[in-house]
Amino acid sequence: YHEQINIVNFRTIINIPESSLKISHKSQILLMGSCFAQNMARKLSENKFVVQNPFGVLYNPLSIAEGLNILLEQKTFTEKDLFFDKNQWHSFAYHSSYSADSREECLGKINDEIVQNSEFIRKADFLVLTFGTSFVYRLKSSGEVVANCHKIEANKFVREQCSVEGIVSTYNRLITGLKTINPDLTIVFTVSPIRHWKDGAHQNQISKSILLLAIDELVRLNNCALYFPAYELMLDDLRDYRFYKEDMLHPNDVAIEYIWEAFGNCFFAKETKQINKEVAVLVKNENHRPFNPNSENYAVFLSENKEKTEQFKLKYPFVKL
Repeated sequence: YHEQINIVNFRTIINIPESSLKISHKSQILLMGSCFAQNMARKLSENKFVVQNPFGVLYNPLSIAEGLNILLEQKTFTEKDLFFDKNQWHSFAYHSSYSADSREECLGKINDEIVQNSEFIRKADFLVLTFGTSFVYRLKSSGEVVANCHKIEANKFVREQCSVEGIVSTYNRLITGLKTINPDLTIVFTVSPIRHWKDGAHQNQISKSILLLAIDELVRLNNCALYFPAYELMLDDLRDYRFYKEDMLHPNDVAIEYIWEAFGNCFFAKETKQINKEVAVLVKNENHRPFNPNSENYAVFLSENKEKTEQFKLKYPFVKL
C-alpha cells in the first residue's frame, strides 16, 4: 500500500491494493489477538461470516503463538494447567472470560473450545492475527509467558520485550506446522492501533516498531502471509482524537467502521459486499422494537421481513442467518 496527500480533504489517504485472495461467506475465518481482532471478529459475525475467535484477548505474539500451538497439538488441559485465586480458577493461557468458580467448569470451557477450534483451524481458509505489544510477562516460578496476569501481584512476574528475530523465528516454525495440517491457509497479520500508554509514549512506539518489522520479515519469507495496515489507517489516516474513545487510546465505533470498510474493500468481492448490505437490512429489521407490538402495521412488517428472510436464504443458502 502507499499513502497520498489529499489537499482538498486535508488528510493522508492510504491506498490499500485489492487482494486477489477473497474472503467470502463461504470462507472459514479464525481470528486471534488483541482487542482489534475482537472488533473484527464482531464485525464479521454481525455480517454472518463463519468465524471463530478462541482464547479471548491475547496481546503479545508469543501468547498468540502458544495458543496456536495448543490448537495444533490438540492439547487437553488438566488441573495442573490451572491455578486458584480470588475464589476462581484461571489459566495463564486464557483470558479471564474463561475463568470459573469451579475447576470443572473452567476446564470444561477451555477443553470444549480447544476441541472445536483444533478442528476448525485444520479447515480454515483465513487466519487473522493481531499483535498488540511486543512486551511479555513471564511467571517467575515457571518461566512461562502468560497471556493474562489475572491481576496477580506484579512481583510474581518479570517483564521482557520480544526481539524481531525471536518473533520471526517463532512464527516461521509455527507457519510450517500450520501449512502441514492446512496447506491452503492464508495468514493475515495486523498490528493493533491501540496504544499501550502504560508503556510510555516512546516505549509504545518501540514496541509497535518491533511488531511491524517482524511482520514485514514474515510476509517476505512466507508466501501464505499478508499484512493489512490497520495500524497505519488509525495512526496516519484517522489521525484525529475525534476517532478515539474517551480514553484517547482505543478507536471508537466510527474508526472501527472505517477500518472495517477498508478491510472489506481489500478482501471482499462485489457479491460479498452485496450480501453484507442485505444482511444488514435483515438484522436491523430483526432487532426492530415497535412502539405497539400488537398493531396491524407491525404484523405486516413481521410478515414482510419473514418473506425477505426466506428469499435471502433461497438466494444465498451458504449464509447462516
